[in-house]
Amino acid sequence: MELSAAQPAVRKRWYRQLYFQVLLAIALGVVVGAVWPDLGVAMEPIGTAFVGLMKMLIGPIVFLTIVGGIAGVADLKKVGVTGIKALTYFQVGTIVAMVTGLVAINILRLGDGVNADISRLKPTEDVGTLVQAGEQAHWWDFLLRVLPESFVGPFVEGEILQIIFLAVIFGIALNAVGQVGAPVLSGVQRLTAVVFKVLSFIMKAAPLGAFGAMAYAIGQNGLQTLTSLGSLIALFYFTSALFVIVGLGSVMLYLRLNIFHLLRYLREELLLIVGTSTAEPALPGLMAKLEHAGVEKSTVGLVVPTGYSFNLDGAAIYLSLAALYIAQATNTDLSITEQLGLLAVMLLTSKGAAGVAGGGFIALTATLASVGTVPAAGIMLVFGIDKFMSECRALVNFCGNAVATLFIAHWDKTLDRDRVRRVLRGEDVAPLHEIDELTDPVAVTVPSLIPHPGPRSARDALAGVNGHRPTAVTR
Repeated sequence: MELSAAQPAVRKRWYRQLYFQVLLAIALGVVVGAVWPDLGVAMEPIGTAFVGLMKMLIGPIVFLTIVGGIAGVADLKKVGVTGIKALTYFQVGTIVAMVTGLVAINILRLGDGVNADISRLKPTEDVGTLVQAGEQAHWWDFLLRVLPESFVGPFVEGEILQIIFLAVIFGIALNAVGQVGAPVLSGVQRLTAVVFKVLSFIMKAAPLGAFGAMAYAIGQNGLQTLTSLGSLIALFYFTSALFVIVGLGSVMLYLRLNIFHLLRYLREELLLIVGTSTAEPALPGLMAKLEHAGVEKSTVGLVVPTGYSFNLDGAAIYLSLAALYIAQATNTDLSITEQLGLLAVMLLTSKGAAGVAGGGFIALTATLASVGTVPAAGIMLVFGIDKFMSECRALVNFCGNAVATLFIAHWDKTLDRDRVRRVLRGEDVAPLHEIDELTDPVAVTVPSLIPHPGPRSARDALAGVNGHRPTAVTR
């Protein structure tokens, strides 16, 4: 029987699609948390369990994808050049995001009139721990965390930077040994497919996880928290939306692509972030979808995981907004020169706190402690609303990394712009790869992580074991 690679996709009904189920779960979580706060708080284990299961697979997926991508390229120099381009783009993007936040808070000056008394701002035990960690943080800390003490440790502790370091070294070595490493590379590709299959099982519980996390957040903090500093929350969300639509949209326009088409293509991952308040569970789906859209595996494997630690546009906007708000609220006047100095320190401290629990507060405290002109205890003014701002930070970080990967691929002249445009528009496209299960009975296919344009497209989000572009497969 002949199966055409361009066979029309079978679309799921709207109520069976993941994005609708997650959206419904988030709405139910808000209702439960607001109406029955105690019940909402009791839902915490559900959300925590789902996020924990997703984090369990992030390390293996990052490692296997990077190793497979690097080991499969013909020119290792290309990988190094891609990494340098990515870090350059990340730094420029971070600066633009921080300047956007500085301009917004300087125009509206929401902190004026608060007249906060620093002597009465007594940090709670949790905040005190973050303040202490921030005061002891150094900009070079992230460099030290890159080097693991063991091979297994980074996977156990979830240290993404260390996993990236191990994967790059292992991938380069596997590439260097040539044909001797061919069986290992084949095993890596097959194991990647198995891990993605496990991921597809866990993703079925995404609506339940989003419900539990949102019910707990509302039940624990209450909707009244949103109104206490609603103007700052609104400014942060507006500034972030402006950065995504105008800033990232301009980059997409340069690529002759549409930012709104990209957001629609990634809607399941975006809703998952809204429900869980973290971008980590959406990382595997982003990698799979970008590769399916036509970005090379080596580029996706290198840029996306690295961006999760170095390309934090949402966190950059938050840092500049929060720091200036605290300065205004405590009647601390900062000149333009002092604000630019604050920005320069943020560029370092934001990297130093990457991948650390409470990293946003640690980076903010480290910045204020380093500059010395704004009291670090002022972070108590924004502590209550951090949970509701963390969702927006994660959303902007996620969007920034998606656009960055497309831009780096274009910079490397490896972006299939026509395919990307068609995929983002929702058109049915021919699969990139196909695995013939008759000739290779051990081969497995990548599960459906991409609900649109259809089930067949998902397995092609990752390169097949045979690594060729077919026209048809005989069964």
